[in-house]
Amino acid sequence: MSVSELFQPFRLNGLALANRIVMAPMTRNFSPRGVPGADVVAYYRRRAEGGVGLILTEGTAPCPGAQNAPRVPHIYGEAAVQGWAKVVSAVHAAGGHIGMQLWHVGAAQSSSGSSKLPAAPVSPSGLYGPGRKVGEPMTQAEIDAAIEAFAQGAAEAQRVGFDAVEVHGAHGYLIDQFFWGATNHRTDRYGGDLVDRTQFAAEVIRTCRRRVGPGFPLLLRFSQWKPQDYSARLATNPAELRRFLAPLVAAGVDAFHCSTRRFWEPEFEGSDLNLAGWTKKLTGRPTITVGSVALDTDFTEPFRGATGATPEEDVRTVRHLDRLLEMLARGDFDLVAIGRALLADPAWPQKVRDGRIREIRPFTSKVLETLF
Repeated sequence: MSVSELFQPFRLNGLALANRIVMAPMTRNFSPRGVPGADVVAYYRRRAEGGVGLILTEGTAPCPGAQNAPRVPHIYGEAAVQGWAKVVSAVHAAGGHIGMQLWHVGAAQSSSGSSKLPAAPVSPSGLYGPGRKVGEPMTQAEIDAAIEAFAQGAAEAQRVGFDAVEVHGAHGYLIDQFFWGATNHRTDRYGGDLVDRTQFAAEVIRTCRRRVGPGFPLLLRFSQWKPQDYSARLATNPAELRRFLAPLVAAGVDAFHCSTRRFWEPEFEGSDLNLAGWTKKLTGRPTITVGSVALDTDFTEPFRGATGATPEEDVRTVRHLDRLLEMLARGDFDLVAIGRALLADPAWPQKVRDGRIREIRPFTSKVLETLF
């Protein structure tokens, strides 16, 4: 099948993208003290040189306590801000576009040596999952501070030259903890039914929108699944999904980044549309699909440590690419996020465009050990 659909231009709230390929945000943890260095600059520049239409950065902390690993980058403090300014300059010099993903982990602690980060996790109800208490419910002051942190992060990103901002509302992190009934037991305006639980995210989006203005692309990433529960669902049918998305559209989201574990799987019975397809159909907003694109296995499965792809794996990769192109051509979604395949080979877009599929370097777990 022709790959030409992947290389059609697209406009995202005025931002002119050369093609439909997005670099998915992926935590790398290579920024000591939260400051992106020369290696991070080179890492993002290589993906721009490789032909990615829009790069989305790894999740970036907008305030202290928002990250759960020691070398996650920040977008506060002059050193971190200037580090990101160098990244933006390098990407633009290579002809690329880059958006910052703002990330607050909330209750999602992780071990770091002898301590856990964040040291004092915040969350809507003090829960990380059903029966997993990690703290106390957020106070109104803490909620207000988190909303302000997202907005300030968006403003800083715009100030240093980023082309867009994506708010991370997926994968069991803070915003998703408000979305999910298992972690949000609040009885104030931030809790309640599915629509009520969008209130925190809607306030984040509205406040960010006021800071960056109407012409700056503002994206929201969301997912049904959580690391705590891969089978979790916010919406169990299209009607529920419509109700969930409506307040977020009204708040000012330009596009939705719809995270699934396997992009080719239908979201609801009776239709072969995936989550991005349904989201676009229900909202009219552009969508990004993501989920094991160009990988031979579910990206959440344990790594197998393979040193290279067998011919059979090459065939499976091409088959998945054909399915992706078919869905893109019929308009199910507008953009395609590539994750770990781009870690292995920054030139993935160029090689796909030129028909050099068998020259693509396969992803293995060893790729995660470096910042190539």
